[in-house]
Amino acid sequence: MMPTMTMAGLCCRRNHTVQKLLLRSLVPSNSFDGSSSPPITLPRLASLNNAGKNKLFLRSLVTSTGPKSSNSPPLVLSHPASVDNGNDGKYGSRGRVVCVTSGKGGVGKTTSAASFALGMALQGRKTCVVDFDIGLRNLDIHLGMERRVIFDFVNVLLGECKLNQALIKDKRSDQLSMLAASQTRDKDSLTVEGVEKVLSELTASFDYVVLDSPAGIESGARHAMYFADDAIIVTNPELSSCRDADKMIGFISSRSRRAELGDSMPVSQTLLITRYDPTRVEADESLSIADIEELLGLPVVGVIPEAKSVLTCTNLGSPVITLGEKDPAAGAYSDMVHRFLGEEKELRFTTAEPVSFFKRYFG
Repeated sequence: MMPTMTMAGLCCRRNHTVQKLLLRSLVPSNSFDGSSSPPITLPRLASLNNAGKNKLFLRSLVTSTGPKSSNSPPLVLSHPASVDNGNDGKYGSRGRVVCVTSGKGGVGKTTSAASFALGMALQGRKTCVVDFDIGLRNLDIHLGMERRVIFDFVNVLLGECKLNQALIKDKRSDQLSMLAASQTRDKDSLTVEGVEKVLSELTASFDYVVLDSPAGIESGARHAMYFADDAIIVTNPELSSCRDADKMIGFISSRSRRAELGDSMPVSQTLLITRYDPTRVEADESLSIADIEELLGLPVVGVIPEAKSVLTCTNLGSPVITLGEKDPAAGAYSDMVHRFLGEEKELRFTTAEPVSFFKRYFG
């Protein structure tokens, strides 16, 4: 005759069953692989009477004893100190992330990003320029690479190809590569984790990663500026352009990763003034360099004069800087690159040329 099961006995069996189920569901099978971690036994669990405590206890054990891969490097962008302080042994070192951005559209960001990236490459800096304007790709046209795009930025983010498959080498300099934007996806394809992973790979291989940001503060621009070490704010000498640039300056100062970390130098921000016409400035029809510096409170890294050659180069798929010193706009972009690298260069093409007697009267 079987003994009668008491209520206390039922509760005891029930508690042991619950503990066993918790053990099986929370502890992975590969935790019991003969490693040095002590085995989790039911007597150990029985010492905790409260079911909630059992659950928290098991979770803490799984977290602390679960297998960890020691030979897989983290796919995240390293701390900003790795580029501010050089290779100090604490953070390692990587390439710098430079964001070319603006508040207003049509000020010449992509034109400037193409010339700046090629100029850096011609100075011996291994450079990659990335188009962040998802859905409205244009950087490939400025660099003359539109027929060579097979894979794009979003393909890399979604794991549809390797990063090296999407990078396109420039024919003018083997130090320059481009990662094109997608024309068929929208900006929702960008995620902080995905962008960080791609930038981590790029900064491990390149000295400078130049990000051609879309205008404004929408998703593409926010993802481009978030990981920036340096930001070049492009503006025209007009009030609306400067007001939008001021908004972007504040956004970078408060919403970038460097601002969030708070334990490193802030993003280095400089101004690039494009379409500057000194004749209009003298006639009080345009803002002067001093006006813009006073409005935005940033140093000027370059002043690009108004020039017909800019449109010509865009249509030919060749960065303006390739025209050489004979062209004012090309010379100004070259000066900008040297200033960014720390050289002292006097601003050129910022004063109106004197008008001759014959041109004044005969046109």
